[in-house]
Formats: sequence, structure tokens, C-alpha cells
Amino acid sequence: MKTILLIEDDTILRENTTELLELANYKVINAANGVAGVELAKKQLPDIVVCDIMMPELDGYGVLKSLAMEETTKYIPFIFLSAKTERTDVRKGMDLGADDYITKPFTEEELISAIESRLAKREILKDRQIDHSPETVNDETENVRTLNDLKNFLDDNGETFSFKKSETIYKEGDHSNMMFLILKGVIKCHKMDEQGKELTTTLHNADELFGYTSFTQNVPYQETATAIEDTDLIGVSKLELKEVLYNNQSLTLELIQLLNDDLTMVKEQLVQMAYSSVSKKTAVTILKFAEKMNHKSQDAIKISRYDLASVAGIATETLIRTLSSFKKQGLIDIKGRTIKILDIQQLREMT
Repeated sequence: MKTILLIEDDTILRENTTELLELANYKVINAANGVAGVELAKKQLPDIVVCDIMMPELDGYGVLKSLAMEETTKYIPFIFLSAKTERTDVRKGMDLGADDYITKPFTEEELISAIESRLAKREILKDRQIDHSPETVNDETENVRTLNDLKNFLDDNGETFSFKKSETIYKEGDHSNMMFLILKGVIKCHKMDEQGKELTTTLHNADELFGYTSFTQNVPYQETATAIEDTDLIGVSKLELKEVLYNNQSLTLELIQLLNDDLTMVKEQLVQMAYSSVSKKTAVTILKFAEKMNHKSQDAIKISRYDLASVAGIATETLIRTLSSFKKQGLIDIKGRTIKILDIQQLREMT
């Protein structure tokens, strides 16, 4: 029976997670803070550590650093468990050497899958006693079971790209040779209609995947992707992705669900553009940009009227008139290209 060290300061979550793991046939030892967790890890030498980030006395980053300094604990697989979902926080943990992260709230399947994956990888590496042979790379692809695993795989094996605001990542009709993960920034995917009017189909922000078309056929990109703000990406070739999907049916199903979610969102957007009022379209679009650009409701967003209009599916002149009306009603404030939401509740009530 494998032993899991669970370090979590929330008593209810710690007890519930312990029960869940014990029902999955794991032995669980737990600690209520980072200091106690480090001591338990040194004494008990668990098979894996699942640790919260935000804790009193010693946070999760400190726990990971402490264990990495000890010869007996530095190779124990380490998974972060946290409500902090921003990419910078996640990457800080991964850069320190964590094997994976799970964000709260999580499902039983997500937790067990992450644990099983990391334990399996550790056993493979112990058996083979190698780190960088072609066989190990193969093992790595075989253990990419979830979207989180895929993102970690891209971090470890992908190529890094940087784009300035308004730069094009790829154009509609280009050869679709890569899929991308956004590290920082916001991307809009868009098409041109027969009259030359731009229609934004989707917005993607940090920690989201985009650029996937067919994984088996040579299908060109079906839309253009442009950076709305300075953006950092990691790309992986379709050939590498195809190998990962070939070895992992569960990941393939998750990507199919992701494609289905994207299609559903586009359909909803088309219905909104066809039947919603101009005010509703504008309100929905402002809220969407605020969410995608990772701003709190009281923070301002800096976005062009053209981009707002293309997402809303209305003429730029019509959008400007609607924004002026919103400003007079006290819903927003406008200074140049900057929009600040003043009454988010009323905007939401319009959607």
C-alpha cells in the first residue's frame, strides 16, 4: 500500500481528502501546516506528497524547497493542491520542482489520476535508472493522461514564442503544424466574412490551449490568431501531440470535450449576435474581456473599440454609441482606449 502525505491547513478539506484517498486504498498521513509536514516527510518518507500552497508558518513553496534540500526526500513526487489558479503562481511551483498541481475545487478522479500518474512515473524511472534516454521520453508521453499533464508536457518539451500586442501568431489557411499553450497574455481567434468584416470567434487567456485543428489530417488553420496584449506561448508540433494522444485514450477524450466546449461557445455567440439587443451584446463583450484579461471587476481594461465590436458582432460606430450610453448611465467610465466597469451588477443583469 502506497503512503501519501497530505499537508493542508483547512481541517474539513484535509479530513475529506484523507477519507477519499483511504477509500482509494492509500495509506494517508497528514499535517495541518508546512512545518509539521516537513518533519513528517523526513520521518515517514512517504511515496508522494500532496501539499496546499497558502498555509501558516511555512507555505507550500517552503515545504517543497525544504524537502528538495534533503537527500532522503528530494526525489519524492510532489503535487501542489491550491485555489491559486493564475499561471504565474502555478509556474512558480513547477519551476521549484513540483511534479503537478491540482486546483480547488477538484474531483476525486482528478486527484487520483494525478497521484497514480506521478507514482507510475517514479516507478518507471526507478526501474530503468535513467533520465534522458529515448525510452524515458516515451514513458513521459505514456503518462500524459489529463489536460494538466499535457500542459506540463508542453512546458517540458515545447518551443517558446513571444508576440507583441497586435502581432499575428498564425493566419487562416496557414499549415496547422502546432498547438499552443498561453503562458501570459490574451489571444483572439477571428475570421473575415465576405464583406471584409472581422468576426472574433474565441478569446483565450493564460493557461489555455489553442490552435488545435485536426490531429490526424493535414488541415490548415481555420481562423487567424492575434495577440491582444504582449503574449508568451509554448508550442508543440502536431507530430509530437499525435504520439501523446496515441498513447493516452483518456487525454484524447478530454481534448474532444474541449473541442465540443469550444463549438458550444461559438454557437452561443452566434445566437447572441443574431438575436440579442445591441446593449446586451456590448455588456456581454465587456464582461468577457474583463474575465479573459484576468482583471478584477474594479480594474480597467485597455482594449480597442474595433476588438470589442468584432467580438460583439456589431459595427464599430454602433458600439461607440452604446459605450457612450453606458457611460451616461454610470455603468462604465471611458478614458481613451481604457474602460473601467463602475456597476458590474447592472451590466450582468443586462446579459
